[in-house]
Amino acid sequence: MNQYCIEGGYPIGGIIRASGNKNAALPCIAAALLTGEPVILRNIPDIEDVQVMLDVYRAFGGETESLGPNAIRMRLGDIKTSEVPAGAAHKIRASILFAGPLLARTGRAVLPPPGGDVIGRRRLDTHFLALTELGARVETDHNYCFTAPALRGADIFLDEASVTATENAIMAAVLAKGETLLTNAAGEPHVQDLCRMLIAMGAKIEGIGSNILRIRGVEKLSGCEYEIGADFMEVGSFIGLAAATRGELHIQGILPRDIRPAKIAFGKLGIAWEHDGSTLYVPKDQPLKVNHDLGGMIPKIDDAPWPGFPPDLTSIITVVATQVDGTVLVHEKMFESRMFFVDKLIAMGARIVLCDPHRAVISGPTKLMASELISPDVRAGMAMVIAAMCAEGSSVIRNVYQIERGYENLVARLSSLGARIRGGE
Repeated sequence: MNQYCIEGGYPIGGIIRASGNKNAALPCIAAALLTGEPVILRNIPDIEDVQVMLDVYRAFGGETESLGPNAIRMRLGDIKTSEVPAGAAHKIRASILFAGPLLARTGRAVLPPPGGDVIGRRRLDTHFLALTELGARVETDHNYCFTAPALRGADIFLDEASVTATENAIMAAVLAKGETLLTNAAGEPHVQDLCRMLIAMGAKIEGIGSNILRIRGVEKLSGCEYEIGADFMEVGSFIGLAAATRGELHIQGILPRDIRPAKIAFGKLGIAWEHDGSTLYVPKDQPLKVNHDLGGMIPKIDDAPWPGFPPDLTSIITVVATQVDGTVLVHEKMFESRMFFVDKLIAMGARIVLCDPHRAVISGPTKLMASELISPDVRAGMAMVIAAMCAEGSSVIRNVYQIERGYENLVARLSSLGARIRGGE
């Protein structure tokens, strides 16, 4: 489908199950390259980015078999090529994740520049730093060409806590000779998922969840069966949607530890929830009111590497803040173009001052009016869905391919909660 038509003003309510973590599924698919034995992945979200990664895996000669909803069996014996197809690489940034596994398995990797969300400059330098420390040579022309006859463990300090660079370094290091110490590593739940999958394959990794990982290289990895954790970005999006529309929602299949940073930030907007085991409950008609800092100061919500507030939720919390009584500053520190979507919210009636590419001051609550919108990226697109569901009238959101790259079967799932949403061409 090319667009969503949404009639706003209706609170959502009901029960929904969290999908598997998109940002864990993508490196786990890449990690399946590290063995010639079968790998079974469960709780894989049925989204566009996953399909693109599987297309690349098959381009290498891999075989895939569906084992039912959200489960897939993968096997790749002999790798036919070490080149990532250009068409697939340009669709998603995660195509860079094949560099580490290809180097470890074949000693060579050729990758066109990766695509992905246009949210500002997204450096690849940290990938090059990590892989060259492990013994790879890198040549850049119109493609990135990596060669490494033999990878060797190293003491690596990453120049930034990049998630994908950390994942590439881990996947290369698990089959490198000797020990690798990876410092300033990313510790997000999706990085943890990758590490746990690799351990199930026979890798030796210590320090999971911290910013220092110790990896002892092994001769080979075996197949495994692994279940991807819940997508805490999706959970945060649904929490925001429920609160902003004054709805009541039960979200099943969550991991409470993964949403703790989000709870602090949403709490600044007066949004609370409860959880019982793996089920989270958002009560309806919450008194959405900004909780001031000490001395009555305007609070700030800012993102940071894990365990800080996730950058992917800044778009979501920005639109939710338009429905909250009070003023808050949202500071997106990591990507200089992510906040540019707020001009669409302003056109809908939101009271937002975009101070610079990274900071926006939001005052609410404001009555939003329906509009025609274009989704610029995955998270801003979901923020527009929330805005449209709060707005008076019928909105149209185009370029929903960007949204469906990260949210599984969204129209049907939101419809089951009472949303007035339908897809169209």
